[in-house]
Amino acid sequence: MVSKNQIKLITGLHQKKQRFANQLFFAEGVKVIQELLQSNFELEHLYTTLNDFETVQPSKRTFINEQELKKISALATPNSCLAVFKIPAENKIIDSGLIIALDDIRDPGNLGTILRLCDWFGIKQIICSKETVDIYNPKVVQATMGSIARVNVNYIDLKTFITQTKLPVFGTFMDGDNIYKSNLPQNGIIIMGNEANGISAEIEKIVTSRISIPRFGELQKTESLNVATATAIILSEFKRNS
Repeated sequence: MVSKNQIKLITGLHQKKQRFANQLFFAEGVKVIQELLQSNFELEHLYTTLNDFETVQPSKRTFINEQELKKISALATPNSCLAVFKIPAENKIIDSGLIIALDDIRDPGNLGTILRLCDWFGIKQIICSKETVDIYNPKVVQATMGSIARVNVNYIDLKTFITQTKLPVFGTFMDGDNIYKSNLPQNGIIIMGNEANGISAEIEKIVTSRISIPRFGELQKTESLNVATATAIILSEFKRNS
């Protein structure tokens, strides 16, 4: 059974302010929770409707019913389990290889998908502007499908970091050089911009290489690609000749 205090705590974790006040976040679903349990994330408590997760010590596992799960879940159709984890300290930035830099990405689904893409393509580091959606937002955690455990994410002042790095800086723009005809290195920072406004003006000024995904449609009327879709194409091309 889940107590009123536990319900209050978990529902509070739907909000960024409460997540950071308590240094906790939660994940839902067997696959995501199993991925996190097998990682360096520290479990605070597991709530489940099933007789599963036998490796979790009894003191950190509570059996609940579906009605109780609905009270704490962030999903319209709750899964079978929810687990609360401690937010770890940020790791040191890996300033080598390919780095994805996110300039004011606001949609949780986009951030979660980008994180999964980085995991797929072997990108170990994402750096986010402080305006980018919180990685521990429940919708982000859900969209990562466990990849949150395998990619290093830091929230920083992007301008300061980029002006100090020795890596080449690639920005994605509609008028950039055709990515399919560009000589792409295996080390560099790839900046992806805001869903509506693209890369901010102050970051655009410090980009060293402007790249673009060309449109092949006959009418050429599509204004832009979804940022997660664009990230998939760009990472695929950077990795194609690695």
